[in-house]
Formats: sequence, structure tokens, C-alpha cells
Amino acid sequence: MQYSKNQLFFLASLRILIGWHFLYEGLIKVFNPGWTSKAYLLSAEGPLSFFFKWLGGSALANAADIVTIALLIGIGLALVLGFFERAAAFAGIALLAMFYLSHPPIPGLENAGPAEGNYFLVNKNLIEMAALGVLAFFPSSHLVGLVYYFKKQGDETVGQHTAG
Repeated sequence: MQYSKNQLFFLASLRILIGWHFLYEGLIKVFNPGWTSKAYLLSAEGPLSFFFKWLGGSALANAADIVTIALLIGIGLALVLGFFERAAAFAGIALLAMFYLSHPPIPGLENAGPAEGNYFLVNKNLIEMAALGVLAFFPSSHLVGLVYYFKKQGDETVGQHTAG
């Protein structure tokens, strides 16, 4: 896919910024030994709250913490570095969908969940999901990222073997 310089700049910037957000969210949880998703899960509301509350109160809560951290860091690294971009974008969409569904910004819910603003149906999770959808269908890592670097290295290696 061919992009203008401006399109490539903004797509790559979006990919790197979202990747940094995921990576930082994962790392901050690693370096905070008291972090757990238990209170977040137990305060879930909305149509799937029974699932999130069950998860937060079960023996799987610790596993959910580990999986959440691993996904945040893995998705973040993939997006920042520019490899497995499409897979990372879809994994990010799935993870953000879980965050969105655990605390949907629906009027009338008793506990709309942790938020730094006032939302009505649309919140930052939903917006970031849409941005990841853009990245999934308009990838940039083949032009800016490790995919490009390794492709370039491979082309140079092939050129060296055929030139001699």
C-alpha cells in the first residue's frame, strides 16, 4: 500500500503512540507490586458484569493480572517497534473491548468505573479501539518499523549474493 509522506507520518505516529500507551500501562503494573485488577473486576457493571465479577473473585484473578500485563507489554512492543502490527492491533482491540465492556459508559449504571472525565457511550477505550482498527487495515510497519528494516536487510543480502 502506497502512502503519502503525511499519511505515513501520521499512521506511524499513531502506531507508536498507541504502542507506547500500551507498553507504559503494562510496565507501570509490573513495577507496582501492589497492583491487581481485582477491585476493577469486582466493580464491573453492565451486561457482562457477572463474568468480570466472577473472574475478580475467583482463583483466576492472579492469572488475569499476568495475562493483562503480558498483553499490554506485548502489544505495546509490537506496535512501537513495528512488527506483527496487524495481530497486535487486533489483540489490542480485544483487550480494550474487555476494558470497555467491564465498565461501559452507559447512563444509569451505579458505578461507571474509573474515569478521568465524563463519558456518554464513547470513552477513550472505544476511541483507541477505532484507532487500532485504522492501524490494522492501514499498516505502516512495512514502511517504518522492524518489518521494513528486516526486509531492507534481506534485500541487501540478496543483492550481495547475486552481484558477486
